[in-house]
Amino acid sequence: MLNFNRIRLIAVGKVRKSWIREGIALLLKRLPGLSILELRDGGMEREAGAVLLAIKPDEQLVVLSEEGECLTSVKFAQKLSQLGSDRLAFVIGGAGGIDASLKEKAAWCLSLSPMTFPHELARLILLEQIYRAQSILQGGPYHRE
Repeated sequence: MLNFNRIRLIAVGKVRKSWIREGIALLLKRLPGLSILELRDGGMEREAGAVLLAIKPDEQLVVLSEEGECLTSVKFAQKLSQLGSDRLAFVIGGAGGIDASLKEKAAWCLSLSPMTFPHELARLILLEQIYRAQSILQGGPYHRE
């Protein structure tokens, strides 16, 4: 089972759409211990600085970017399992994306898809995939191939 106390999501911007907020709230109930830190948007360079200040010394930085590693749900679950007890900070940038300096510091660059999503939707999709990864690793019925 995944330890959600070791996973944190750092997201630039607020979720404004109520249906996305509801989906996120539902998934957070299913992912006890996982936390989300919202940062103010304000340009990629400024956002990168805020992210670096928010990262804890024992966390691995994982940035979401369309040019990152694109995994199936099963491969994503396996990767999370392989990382074992490592603390992870997944970062979703604002409207402009992730600053190149932040990508260079990342331990891992992940793509949810070759397509670009609004940051609000990316947040919901990432949480759903983390929940799905838990189901896969537990052999639960949620994920079907």
